[in-house]
Amino acid sequence: MRYQTLIPLLALTVTAIAQTAVPMTPEDLIARNLGPRDHVNDPFPPHKVIGNIYFVGPHALGSYLIVTGEGDILINTDFEATVPVIRASVEKLGFKFTDIKIVLGSHAHSDHMEGDAMVKELTAARVMAMEQDIPALEKMRPGGKPHPIDRILHDGDQVSLGGSTLTAHLTPGHTKGCTTWTMKVPDGGKTYDVVIIGSMGVNPGVQLVNNKDYPQIAEDYVRTYAVMRSLHCDVPLASHPGMYGMEQKYARLKSGEAGNPFIDPAGYKTEIDVNESVFKRVLERQRAAAQ
Repeated sequence: MRYQTLIPLLALTVTAIAQTAVPMTPEDLIARNLGPRDHVNDPFPPHKVIGNIYFVGPHALGSYLIVTGEGDILINTDFEATVPVIRASVEKLGFKFTDIKIVLGSHAHSDHMEGDAMVKELTAARVMAMEQDIPALEKMRPGGKPHPIDRILHDGDQVSLGGSTLTAHLTPGHTKGCTTWTMKVPDGGKTYDVVIIGSMGVNPGVQLVNNKDYPQIAEDYVRTYAVMRSLHCDVPLASHPGMYGMEQKYARLKSGEAGNPFIDPAGYKTEIDVNESVFKRVLERQRAAAQ
């Protein structure tokens, strides 16, 4: 994976990015989502997003705590080195890290699920992952520790705890088992559809044409964009906060702006458009080169 210095686009909202006249590239998406490699784990103020969902990740990685009366669910443990950052955020919000009963993930990349084994050691939580990502996860062994898998998930499976239910949607391409999570969340007398995007992005150097290790990768991306468009979304979240403009929305939240800035159905649609347009340009270029 290629990392770059943060580009000016990082300061823009996702909507503003889509309106720029210059088409984005895979490199632009990586820069927006991650920024400088040595700042990926920089702490970010933990905060309530909506209902019982809280952001507990570092600045560049999306980790979410779903709090219930029967224990909590953590989505994305990130790098193993990120686990202490997540733990500190959970405790700063007044919750107990040991109350985590279930660990879920977005996709089998180390910046999202490498910390699964450590979190399980610290909490005894059950680790669950999409079937198609299991082979990649089994190769993820920080410090030689085997990757725990307590439940294998399939497209459409539900995970429930304490009255909260998440649905797993297989959205492959970024990885074979990339998972987007949806959940209905009550807040302020209304119920909102929350979508936690696994990933829709094409990383720099990914081969979409004649990929021997992943022959159907282009077809999977096409399927994923169709699935994402079929999901109703009031509140978009994601494996990287830059995908939903967290920093800007958090600033609006702290400014006392009326309403919840994380309610952003238009931003969700824009993020799909941004990623699909990058995919189509890369695919067209690679198909032309292959002829």
